[in-house]
Amino acid sequence: MSSAAGPGAVPSGPRGPQLPDFPWDSLAQQTDRAKAHPDGIVDLSVGTPVDPVPENLRRALSAVADRPGYPATHGTPELRAAAVSALQRRFGVTGVEPDAVLPTIGSKELVAWLPTLLGVRPGDVVAIPELAYPTYEVGARIAGAEVVRLAPGELPPAGTALLWLNSPSNPTGRVLDASQLADAVRAARELGAVVASDECYLALGWDTEPVSVLHPSVCSDFRGVLAVHSLSKSSNLAGYRAGFVTGDPELVRRLLELRKHAGMIVPRPVQEAITAALDDDTHVSAQRARYAERREVLRPALEAAGFRIEHSQAGLYLWATRGDDAWQTVDWLAERGILVAPGTFYGPAGERHVRIALTATDERIAAAAKRLGE
Repeated sequence: MSSAAGPGAVPSGPRGPQLPDFPWDSLAQQTDRAKAHPDGIVDLSVGTPVDPVPENLRRALSAVADRPGYPATHGTPELRAAAVSALQRRFGVTGVEPDAVLPTIGSKELVAWLPTLLGVRPGDVVAIPELAYPTYEVGARIAGAEVVRLAPGELPPAGTALLWLNSPSNPTGRVLDASQLADAVRAARELGAVVASDECYLALGWDTEPVSVLHPSVCSDFRGVLAVHSLSKSSNLAGYRAGFVTGDPELVRRLLELRKHAGMIVPRPVQEAITAALDDDTHVSAQRARYAERREVLRPALEAAGFRIEHSQAGLYLWATRGDDAWQTVDWLAERGILVAPGTFYGPAGERHVRIALTATDERIAAAAKRLGE
């Protein structure tokens, strides 16, 4: 029997899922153009924190640096209790069981692997917002599932195994009220689908107060419902990879068992920093105030330059359009040394919008505002 491969050929092995190119790699040309500005680039393309990690969180991280043993996948009891308390204080969420809190390595890894961990299979549908964080689609593709994008108010179709909600939205800053969230939960339950609500921006309401999917006004029990939280934005812990998921105790228990086997464990020092962050609301309020001030500088400058800001009721971004193709707008801003993300990164419906982040220093935000007025 002859072999198709020649002598010394390296077996190709099984092929993985077909994933889209990483979106931000396509901004290389615009990045170079923006960097060429005499006053340097103002990078508003990615929502990465630029402000210092609060001192009390750094102290908490270092306090347990000499812990040579393996950390618990479930996190410490103190972390879980702190999450329950913070959800109640900050967002009015009651009834969360401490054992139904599971720390995650940031929120992105959970988003990417949740369909697989929940047992979503090829042929199942993962329903995501029409304009959505790209990793929702990536996670569905990793599991081999079909992706359906839902327009605002559109209900998930038959065959949906997982429904992603995101309020406040990335990229648009749109906020779903309690009634809209309840309708989505009700529709998912009728289909037997799990609801996963990405609530990374919940602490950053501007024109309205966002509501958690776990709030009593949305659902009286957490059956089939998960809420995903990140400390990257509210506590400047993006570099620590710090988040948690909570909600339905049975779903969290299943996730815990799988993550134990897979070694998906938050490092012990990071667990301590998460606990400190959840116990302290002062630094969250201070960071929120910084973003509010930057928003008050950048939004009117964009509007004066001919942009229309849509939605953007909450979160870290301004969803803006000049009526032009998204990439034309990206180029126009890059010529002024300002780098933003085209709306097409988040779905075809973003073809005439750009997402502009508030995550730059006060000095860089001021520089962008000045350039927009020139």
